[in-house]
Amino acid sequence: MAAEAETSELPKIVAEPPRVPPASPIKRSRIGDLPMRVIYRILAGTAAVTVAAVAALVGFLSSGSTDSSDRPGGEPPGQIAAPSAAAPSSGPSSPPPSAAASSAASPTASPTAGTPAPGPTPTPDGSAVTAALADPRLPGPPADRKLGRLPGKASAAKRRIKDEKSGVSLARLGKPWKSHGASPFSTKQVLPPVKGAGHRAMLVSCPVPILVQATAKDTALLAARWTLNHHPEGAEIKWTASQPVEDGWLLAYRVTYKVKGKSRSSMAAVTVIETDRAKKPALVFVTIPDAQRGRWRDITTALSSVRSL
Repeated sequence: MAAEAETSELPKIVAEPPRVPPASPIKRSRIGDLPMRVIYRILAGTAAVTVAAVAALVGFLSSGSTDSSDRPGGEPPGQIAAPSAAAPSSGPSSPPPSAAASSAASPTASPTAGTPAPGPTPTPDGSAVTAALADPRLPGPPADRKLGRLPGKASAAKRRIKDEKSGVSLARLGKPWKSHGASPFSTKQVLPPVKGAGHRAMLVSCPVPILVQATAKDTALLAARWTLNHHPEGAEIKWTASQPVEDGWLLAYRVTYKVKGKSRSSMAAVTVIETDRAKKPALVFVTIPDAQRGRWRDITTALSSVRSL
């Protein structure tokens, strides 16, 4: 044990270095110390205040530059309101307000200045007739000429048909004529169909389906052109008669066309009658193909029988 004590090393004594006080931390900006969310709120608030200030300034400037006519009772600068043409003068001839009001309310009061006075319905200017005469299917205006004697034998006509819608009556032709579904006409009579004729013979009445013209003759011309709708396609008119009748006008004409390349024709006529029972004149239209020329005399019988109700 003594030997071990002699050979053991003595513990080293190490002197501790003097303690140096820690350096004071570098001072940072206060902004850097703030959390980012606080900085965002400050920036957002500043932007909102700036936008509000700009909007208020723009509104103030625009309101100051607005034309005075935008305000109630304001007038545009440099303009003077013209007085109303209908305003009464301030002289002694001007009626009192109550009289003016009653005059305006009365249906017989004269119209004020600047208001067109009601007048009769204007008559057509003839443009429809001009257009019709330009149609190559018409040879031009018909010359006045009485309807001559047509071939064939007249059918018996002991009874009459009343057309209340058109305001006329006409003969009910005997056999082989018979009444038929009238639509789109008011009344309709027909002959038995003939093969190859191109269309069926018919006698119809209705209010004129075209624009009423200034004269019955012009109205009849437009009506005759309209009847081509009831003939084969490509049909053309050749006038044979144009004459006045009681309260109207009569036009007779030959209609030529082709059926399967073969030339065919029909004899046709229209009469336009003014009546007191309808707003428009009455139209009576009859057409008979050449395959039944033995019935052409019925055209004269039918048209001469037309009477106002």
